[in-house]
Amino acid sequence: MSSYVSIAFGLLLLLLLLAQDQAPLLPPPPPNAPAPSLSAPDDPGWNALIATCRTPPPPRGGGAGRGGARGGPPPGPREYTIAAIPGVIDAGKRWKFLWQEAGNNGDGIVGTNDGGLLIAQNDNSRVVKLDSNGKPSVVYTDTRTGGSLSINSKGAVFIVQRALRTAIAQLAPRKRIPADRYNGDPLDCAGLNPNDLTADGKGGVYFTQGGVYYASPRGVVSKYGQNITPNGIILSADEKRLYVTNGPTLAAFDVQPDGSLTNQREFAKLEGGGNGDGSTIDGARRIYVTTNPGVQVIAPDGTYLGVIPTPRPVISVAFGGPGKRTLFVLARGARDAAGNEVANAAQVYSIETIAQGYRGRPK
Repeated sequence: MSSYVSIAFGLLLLLLLLAQDQAPLLPPPPPNAPAPSLSAPDDPGWNALIATCRTPPPPRGGGAGRGGARGGPPPGPREYTIAAIPGVIDAGKRWKFLWQEAGNNGDGIVGTNDGGLLIAQNDNSRVVKLDSNGKPSVVYTDTRTGGSLSINSKGAVFIVQRALRTAIAQLAPRKRIPADRYNGDPLDCAGLNPNDLTADGKGGVYFTQGGVYYASPRGVVSKYGQNITPNGIILSADEKRLYVTNGPTLAAFDVQPDGSLTNQREFAKLEGGGNGDGSTIDGARRIYVTTNPGVQVIAPDGTYLGVIPTPRPVISVAFGGPGKRTLFVLARGARDAAGNEVANAAQVYSIETIAQGYRGRPK
């Protein structure tokens, strides 16, 4: 009898472990829920503001307003098998579901030094923090349709603001607006919404907004790059190189002492398929890029190392947790209270890695 009990217990434990990567249904929406925060092109004042631009932005395609939204319904949860990537992850690892919420959230997650994770919520202008145990709490509000986040080596927290009069904002240690204008125009005139950002140790911020931009510590915004459709953006550990996702490739720039960028080049191809989105780095200078198939890993010399497949397509990635040996991803899509697949939702998963995230700065 004891052998049967042992087998049954083992099967139950296996099922419980496998169920950790299965997200529950979303709760029903609350009654009289507030309307989602507006991105700049959805604001009634958009046309009037753009009419003031000395250099008008290029025409937008339909449905461009939400900044972090992804077109079309996502596929539902999918099966995956993780193969070993030496020095990065062991074979057979599984993702663990942590958190989800309806809405257009989390276009740039970032780990915190206490083992937590910050998630920007574009639709309600809040930033949620998951503590080291996965418990959520709201830590910033009224972020003006805040999207991606970054924290520099000195602990300053930055966010892109996608509401009308788009801006790069600092949330901590004090609130300020490092950049909201480009070439004398409101930043909105540059076209598109600010997407992702990475902050340097000097107080400057690199961000993507249909191009690659640098907001200097003095608030001067400069544009860089040719023939590039950027999305995710991350500095190297020594902050001498900037990586930018560019469709199915990863571009690189050399960072000059004044923060300016030179020597744009194709650094790597995302051989696992899909277009690159968010990115992060580890302590061994590898680069991690989110795509539809999962997280693709690039060596410091640009060699493609492999893909860590995910339960859903993922748009953002960060290291965190104890010792920064946990990889977090934010996936798009969820199932509503009726079990229907919905695109406008975000889910966070985690996985234990061999690799250790870079400890010199959160992002």
